[in-house]
Parts: sequence; structure tokens; C-alpha cells
Amino acid sequence: MDDEATQRAGGSRLTVAPRRMTRLDRVEALSLLGTVSLGRIVFTERALPAVRPVNHLMDGEDIIVQLHEGATLTSIVAPTDEVGVVVAYEADVIDPDTHLGWSVVVTGYARRITDDEELARYAARLRPWVAHPVMNAALRIRPDLVTGSRLTA
Repeated sequence: MDDEATQRAGGSRLTVAPRRMTRLDRVEALSLLGTVSLGRIVFTERALPAVRPVNHLMDGEDIIVQLHEGATLTSIVAPTDEVGVVVAYEADVIDPDTHLGWSVVVTGYARRITDDEELARYAARLRPWVAHPVMNAALRIRPDLVTGSRLTA
């Protein structure tokens, strides 16, 4: 896709530069997810789509999302759920002026992690963006479908 990134200056649109969208392969897309700590999880709440900003880390190809007691996300999967619940996860880095950067979307099954040793290891590595006293659970998203794109000049 060729397009021109534009910005507004004094009420008029200025052309910044032509840009091109290229597809990312699975390895590069998952690698880029590891360079950021915030994203958005998409799940079903009361039969409707819901989106929440969350912090994450990568454990191999898996995305680990921190949960806290009382959070909406704690109700989407039970600890004994073998298959998990289908969710989507999205993160990106897009410059607001040039519209250059990347975006990755992962679709896969989320399962709740309750193992105390795993939780302690993840709690030490996750950087929460909202203060909570204790990380009492986490979700492991196992990527099935991974798509990504990079916008370059």
C-alpha cells in the first residue's frame, strides 16, 4: 500500500512523505512484541467484544498478561480450562506525526496461570502500569494467528 502521511499545520494539510506498508513474518512480529510492554487484549464480555489496555511480557512465543483480583479479565478463563478462551492481542509503535512504525495482532487461546513459581517469576519481570499490591494470576496467550505490518517511508 502506497500512501502519503500528512499532518496538519495551521489548519492546512502538509505532505510528510510517501509511505509503504510491508507485512511482517511471524518471527519478526513476535520479536517486536518483546520490545514493548503495553498492548491491548480483546476478549468477550457478556457476549460483546471488550478491549483493555494491559502490560505484557514475552515467554518464548507466548504472551504473558498480568491479572489482579477483581479485574474483568480474571473472569474470562478458569484455572482448569484446558483449551482456553480465544482472545486477540495487539501492540504497536506508530509515530503520531509521520504515521510510520509497526503494528502486530496475535489471535490465540488464553489460559489462566496460577502456579506460584511461575507467577513469582512473571511478577518480577512485569512492569505494571497501575499499582496493585499482589499479582495473583496471569494469562498465557498461545499465539495461533500472528499478523503484523510495518509502515516505512
